Amino acid sequence: MGPGGSGEYLPVLWDVARDRAARVRPQPMPSCGVLLVPGPLLQGLGLAFDVVVHLRVAPAARRRRTPAEQAWELPAFDRYDAEVDPVALADAVVLTDSPDHPALLLQGCFT
Repeated sequence: MGPGGSGEYLPVLWDVARDRAARVRPQPMPSCGVLLVPGPLLQGLGLAFDVVVHLRVAPAARRRRTPAEQAWELPAFDRYDAEVDPVALADAVVLTDSPDHPALLLQGCFT
């Protein structure tokens, strides 16, 4: 979708039910369309996004909310926070320690 791109996107990459790559055709982006790219650990890879919204979860909240069988993932998120600093790279940050009471911070309003 970036400059010089085809103007098409894949609506899904992975078929969860079949546990394999999805077999779908690229779709044309409508004029004035918005493509949302969700996913953890995406910043710092050099992806050319127009706007980045980072959903921040503090390490303590992340540990409380992560099921025991996924606790092995936590060091990667800690390292990502320390090395990439996604808060500093984002245009907006949503603090999600308390999912029922998110807080929005806009660029220039945080360090």
